[in-house]
Amino acid sequence: MMTTIEEALEGSTPLAAKVRAGGPYGSPAALVDQMRALLPTLSDEEKVATLNAHPRIGEDRRRLSSLSLEEQGTEVLPELGRLNVEYERRFGFRFVVFVNRRPKSEIVEVLRQRLRRSRHEEMDEGLRAIVDIAADRLKA
Repeated sequence: MMTTIEEALEGSTPLAAKVRAGGPYGSPAALVDQMRALLPTLSDEEKVATLNAHPRIGEDRRRLSSLSLEEQGTEVLPELGRLNVEYERRFGFRFVVFVNRRPKSEIVEVLRQRLRRSRHEEMDEGLRAIVDIAADRLKA
């Protein structure tokens, strides 16, 4: 079964709407290229909405999409929840990283490092991660 644009991007986000409007696409690679090309065209508000559509890493498993659950696994780390709150308070949007089946303990370290960065760096990094995640989902 083919993954839809909305499944790849965790919902009907501003990015998903712009990507869909530009279709149809001849291949998953062309679709991903268009996602990357459209990122700079999003307003700050659209970027935040696109980031916030992704579930928190370590979110209650009942609130995860089946794709996110498969990618994140079921391990729970209380520190991840605390760091997510700190990140969202500091930057104003969710922490998004391409987990790629890495253990949550490794993600905690990534999150700690990324808390030291600027809002602009984090927004760009999170949006790149969203497209990387989408590319992986479209490959499957």
